[in-house]
Amino acid sequence: MRYPIRLAASAAAAALVAGLAGPAIAGERLTGEAKLAKILEGRVAGEPQSCITTFANTDSVVIDGTALVYGRGKTVWVNRPVNPKSLNRWDALLIRKQASSLCRHDIVTTFDASTGMYTGNVFLTEFVPYTRAD
Repeated sequence: MRYPIRLAASAAAAALVAGLAGPAIAGERLTGEAKLAKILEGRVAGEPQSCITTFANTDSVVIDGTALVYGRGKTVWVNRPVNPKSLNRWDALLIRKQASSLCRHDIVTTFDASTGMYTGNVFLTEFVPYTRAD
């Protein structure tokens, strides 16, 4: 009879710890807009462009429900697609293009990087350059 009591006490203690730790962990998670603001900190927006060259902008970041960010270094390009709610940070992007540029109205297929399963399509809009203000 001791084992069920110990088990119940252990479960109650675990629930209490999880209850206390839950809000702290949840509070640390940034929204998509907050993540984007952190990336763009210290940068100034430029004139939106219809296309970007993908050779120079090989790095890309998917920001949950918000945007795609391309580039590194002094300038990054932000695209807020038509349907940003479908973006997930675990998504990988499949771009079916022969050219070296990515343009608004292009359709990007997303898939889960760990399983390879199709997760949706993203319809691109204009790309806004953000350059470090030095």
